[in-house]
Amino acid sequence: MPVQYLNQLVEITQSYRPRKKWYRRVVKRSAVAIIVREAELGLEALMIKRADREGDPWSGHMAFPGGLSDHSDHNNLQTARRETLEEIGLDTNQYTQCMGRLSDVMVQRHRGKKPMIVTPYVFTIEDVPELTLNHEVADILWVPLGFFADHANRQTMQWKLKKINFTLPCYFYQQQRIWGLSLMMMDELIAALKATAGDR
Repeated sequence: MPVQYLNQLVEITQSYRPRKKWYRRVVKRSAVAIIVREAELGLEALMIKRADREGDPWSGHMAFPGGLSDHSDHNNLQTARRETLEEIGLDTNQYTQCMGRLSDVMVQRHRGKKPMIVTPYVFTIEDVPELTLNHEVADILWVPLGFFADHANRQTMQWKLKKINFTLPCYFYQQQRIWGLSLMMMDELIAALKATAGDR
């Protein structure tokens, strides 16, 4: 694993230069929180298992806390903070520090023709309070970054979109499949850590 300690993560993420979509100001916006803590075997990130809900295209998927921007949000960082508080009861203003952000990710919305931009923000946390999950979240899981840094753990899956089959990368951790946008974000974070710090 390239980075084991929070102070190394802080130094790397604060100097990271993410890619920003030029059209981000004219499309629907969303933001997520990648919350990282120091554990016995290295750094690990908090993920949520979305509740099974009829009509939710991401029902049952593993994800990071987050969601759509709201008219009350002053910026995307506030969206990530608000959604994290709503979904898992974690006040990021009190318990975490925001170290920076990763690149914008474009996703085609399931409803409507316009795409949506998702912006991931990286937070560090030392003392985790008791979390309260709302109806959108079935469970939480701390996943070690080292597990995803080892490509020997990477598997593939089949995904069908409009009658076209795709072979996509995925990981299985504690019987949960992690793939798609969340894996793209995880890959970028790990690549940034490796590129800046080197394997340690």
